[in-house]
Amino acid sequence: QVQLVESGGGVVQAGGSLTLSCTASGAFGDYNGYVMGWFRQGPGKVREFVASIRLNYDRTEYGGAVKDRFTIYRENAKNTVFLQMTNLKPEDTAVYSCSTGPYLRDSTDEREYSYWGQGTQVTVSS
Repeated sequence: QVQLVESGGGVVQAGGSLTLSCTASGAFGDYNGYVMGWFRQGPGKVREFVASIRLNYDRTEYGGAVKDRFTIYRENAKNTVFLQMTNLKPEDTAVYSCSTGPYLRDSTDEREYSYWGQGTQVTVSS
């Protein structure tokens, strides 16, 4: 079992920045075979892919709505992945959830992830 705990959510004005963190613990097995991802679900919307990072060689992917504004990176020593969000817009308002799973073929597909955090609320005011 793997446990994920997110933090860093809050309220920010449009144009501002926020950094979320996700700390993983538990029995990873082959740690380097895992992918860490961020998804979000806004009010009345379906959950959408935000960003992912493959732990074996740090390959990153981003959803189209956040590319060039958000950055995903990790700190190995603390088993923590960060999502740095800049130039935030009201449409970025959502519950952001961290996820992970081993040997994913498509890191943008939420169905491939095995473990999920509880989520953290991000609200961007106009």
